[in-house]
Amino acid sequence: MSNIAVLEIDGKKYEFPIIVGSENEVAIDIDKLRSETGAITMDPGYKNSGSCTSEITFLDGEEGILRYRGYSIEDLAEKSNFLEVSYLLIFGELPKAAELEKFENDIRKYTLVNEEMKNIIDGFPKNAHPMGVLASLTSALTAFNPKSVNVTNEKDMYEAVCKTMGKFLVIATWTYRKNMGFPLNYYDNTKGYVENFMRLMFELPTGPYKSNPVVINALDKLFILHADHEQNCSTSTVRMVGSSHAGLFASISAGVSALWGPLHGGANQAVLEMLEEIQANGGDADKYLAKAKDKEDPFRLMGFGHRVYKNFDPRAKIIKKAADEVLATLGVDDPVLTIAKKLEESALQDEYFKSRNLYPNVDFYSGIIYRALGIPTEMFTVLFAIGRLPGWIAQWKEMRINKEPIGRPRQIYTGAPLRPFVKTEDR
Repeated sequence: MSNIAVLEIDGKKYEFPIIVGSENEVAIDIDKLRSETGAITMDPGYKNSGSCTSEITFLDGEEGILRYRGYSIEDLAEKSNFLEVSYLLIFGELPKAAELEKFENDIRKYTLVNEEMKNIIDGFPKNAHPMGVLASLTSALTAFNPKSVNVTNEKDMYEAVCKTMGKFLVIATWTYRKNMGFPLNYYDNTKGYVENFMRLMFELPTGPYKSNPVVINALDKLFILHADHEQNCSTSTVRMVGSSHAGLFASISAGVSALWGPLHGGANQAVLEMLEEIQANGGDADKYLAKAKDKEDPFRLMGFGHRVYKNFDPRAKIIKKAADEVLATLGVDDPVLTIAKKLEESALQDEYFKSRNLYPNVDFYSGIIYRALGIPTEMFTVLFAIGRLPGWIAQWKEMRINKEPIGRPRQIYTGAPLRPFVKTEDR
């Protein structure tokens, strides 16, 4: 392949360098396009534009490949745990045993949230959406931690990472406690990170919460699978906001808001809402499979196929097994989950879905697991945010260390040309 690309505008040729990534991804470097030609590219949604180079995550949607720092998602989900993967994403290498133990202990140092944060959460109505509350509480952490992070100072950056990982988990579960009218819980430093999530959510003053190892294992895998996903909407938002040198909490708060949308992190919530709609209308899964195949019918089967993975979602294969284990262990008798299993079985065998690669994706299975655990639908995206947190931190850190310029997309103006101002009485 040539190492340059040639662009011709009005008979004049311009040369631009070609960049090739470590996995042979190809990009045309148009950094000087506007200064040399006066033209810009038009790429709505940035589907064909690379905003950065990154060493964090490799994704190949055609082949169904997802890797963190070179490690396959299959290996990490099977052999690692969420905090170990978090360390890998943020600091670049898998931790040694002593490093991992220190990381977990250092996170525990920062799990206590300032009592004044309760005043902020008390200001929300009980029925406020948990993602709106989480975005606000994350941003509010800036007020209690006003010192800006010196990203070039390893000690400062490490402390900021531990502080973010510790406090975010607690305030994320507080959004549920607020919604339920339960007293707010505190982190138990004698237990693990994922186990703490469950007891922070569900332990009540009336009795201890007993964790289920199958459930903890499934959640651990889910958090790993959600930990990073290249330059998606929320991650690129974190990098964009951080490019202005906004702080870590402010940038992550922006990521939470971006994740909230139903086209992004809200997809697993949309899955359950669809299943509940099917149940409310008689529970006939076959009827809705037929509607999904009818081009004239506006109904869409949520949780099947993926905008990036054109073949299969590698995360779905992993979490399907965990979902089956959770359902079998808990023995959940839920008509909505029965419909989900029926849709899954039919779609995996139906030639219409198979020929179009419309397989159940990670959102489908994560929604099933969350439902089986008794987690309310509006909390699904909060759990996604907990999993995605280390990826956001890693991307923010990389962007700042690489000294990337402030994000500033261009546009093509299509409004009115210059026109004279007309006085009110003459209009």
